[in-house]
Amino acid sequence: MKKNNVSILVLFVLCPCFGCAAEPFYEAELLFPPEAWHNHGSSLVECPDGNLLACWFHGSGERRADDVLIQGARKAKNSKHWTERFVMADTPGYPDCNPVLYVDPQGKLWFFWITVLANLWETSLLKYRISTDFQQSAGPPQWDWQDVLHITPVNFYEDLKDEWEVFKKRYPNLIPKPDKPFSDLKADEFTDYYMRNKAEDKLQQRLGWMTRIHPLWLPSGKLVLPLYTDAFSISLMAITADGENTWQTSRPLVGFGNIQPSLVRKKDGTLVAFMRENGPRDRIRISFSRDEGLTWGPVGETEFPNPGSSVEAIVLANGNWLLMYNDTTEGRHSLNLSLSNDEGQTWKWHRHLEKVEPGQGSFSYPSLIQSRDGLIHATYSHHLPGDQKSIKHAQFNEAWIRMGDPPR
Repeated sequence: MKKNNVSILVLFVLCPCFGCAAEPFYEAELLFPPEAWHNHGSSLVECPDGNLLACWFHGSGERRADDVLIQGARKAKNSKHWTERFVMADTPGYPDCNPVLYVDPQGKLWFFWITVLANLWETSLLKYRISTDFQQSAGPPQWDWQDVLHITPVNFYEDLKDEWEVFKKRYPNLIPKPDKPFSDLKADEFTDYYMRNKAEDKLQQRLGWMTRIHPLWLPSGKLVLPLYTDAFSISLMAITADGENTWQTSRPLVGFGNIQPSLVRKKDGTLVAFMRENGPRDRIRISFSRDEGLTWGPVGETEFPNPGSSVEAIVLANGNWLLMYNDTTEGRHSLNLSLSNDEGQTWKWHRHLEKVEPGQGSFSYPSLIQSRDGLIHATYSHHLPGDQKSIKHAQFNEAWIRMGDPPR
């Protein structure tokens, strides 16, 4: 081994946070010029060749129009610019939303999304595609497989019924219903109608499950796909152990407000789900699984504020955890990064990607990855006043996060 290689190896061994020794780095750009069209809910992956592939949903608004489709764009490793946009999925006459991309250890690209059947989230149909030919310089992947991902919840009514009694006692005046997080209905009225007529109904249990965050690949070879439903404001995992053919579902994560889970794995094998809060707690929700996602402990609360907006957490190559979230209880005008070097016990470093006065911008729904060169990449919805909507990409390193926010 050459002397200079030995020096590099020694430096790496002595400093497990090798990337932290680098100079702080940050760079960002919009994927396309701002426009009045609604662009939201992006997902980002690094392809095996080092290029980036991103997608998001685009249209007039999925709750009122059927022109919503999923667009994509690419960025070559050494390029400063993204390609022209292209269509990733478009079901004629229906909104397509909430795309999720993932490249597995075998080099296959997974693409999950929902088709909204009746302009209500609880009518969403979950779909997925797989590609082994997706590293084109421009345009969409070539798809090898497409199917509907059928969700069959386990012990659904029983778990919801038990947790509902706890929720009623703690928040007697705040009762969820499907078209908005909370309403003025009395608890008994809601329970009689909803829990008996909806939670026990097979169709209501099986329809409306949605994607939002990257899945997690486990050392055992299982792929765990985090899902949630606005119909009940809870989460659930879809798990495959054979690479697409057979899926099973976890027991539900019931907290009545905990949605859009993001998964990380601790060194001891415990899975941790960080979730958006869609209810009264105003805090990021959390739950733990010690059996690879099949069952979950109680849904608790973290220290981090949440205004009802998506979060994502990842484990970096050096073992540190990174969390990206809106650090407010109202509004999405502040988008923050928090870094932990002890698997989430403490979060010692924080830095904002975006921060403006309320009403001056909305920055939300992050997609977070680390590329093989050690850089951290994020895409997120970038909405400015005057209907100026785009998707933004930022790349940075750990050293930049550790510097903290510059003086204002």
